[in-house]
Amino acid sequence: MLVHCTAACTQPSDEATKPPVEKGQETGAEKPGRNPLNADTRLVMAFGDSLYAGYNVQQDESFPAQLEKALAAKGLNVQVHNAGVSGDTTAAGLQRLAFALDGLPRKPDLVILGLGGNDMLRGISPDQTQSNLKAMLDELKKRDIPVVLTGMIAAPNLGQDYASRFNPIYPALAKQYDAGLYPFFLDGVITDKALMLPDGIHPNPKGIAKVVNGIDEMIASRLQS
Repeated sequence: MLVHCTAACTQPSDEATKPPVEKGQETGAEKPGRNPLNADTRLVMAFGDSLYAGYNVQQDESFPAQLEKALAAKGLNVQVHNAGVSGDTTAAGLQRLAFALDGLPRKPDLVILGLGGNDMLRGISPDQTQSNLKAMLDELKKRDIPVVLTGMIAAPNLGQDYASRFNPIYPALAKQYDAGLYPFFLDGVITDKALMLPDGIHPNPKGIAKVVNGIDEMIASRLQS
């Protein structure tokens, strides 16, 4: 069951009050020294905002890093590339998607796409959010790259009209593009203070682990299909 954002989600932006973070964390930068890709290594790009980048957590605690470990525990040889940028809207993501893809050592076997939360927090028109996500999915389809969408739902303070236009975006696009769908990235996390950072918007390492536990089977099945 989807769980709606709590009142903490009503802040205007995840950039509004930003605590100090380590160098490289704002852009989800990878730590040096990773093993090179082998011929049998599956490459996944996690393309999103601060929820992917690893906002105010260590990089080995970020969503891509924890997902990679979870997939390895399932016996999969996978590298999950962190392409999260804090503060990104869908418009910003659209601008950098091709560049991010071209910067990888090869075409990824899967892209996990998670943008739209900042659009919602800033009250950007759902029509614009959907248009930008559609353009990104068109680009990935053109490159023949499978996709898993991680969705977001509107904060209650934005009203029913906004929610009725925003919330259906992800299921509709997943159906249209035959993409995998994890309906709400923070499902079962955002309502539990023990799993959230003090800002009430971003998950702490335990919260990220719960997200990974909810999505890793879907990712694994997509990589094995």
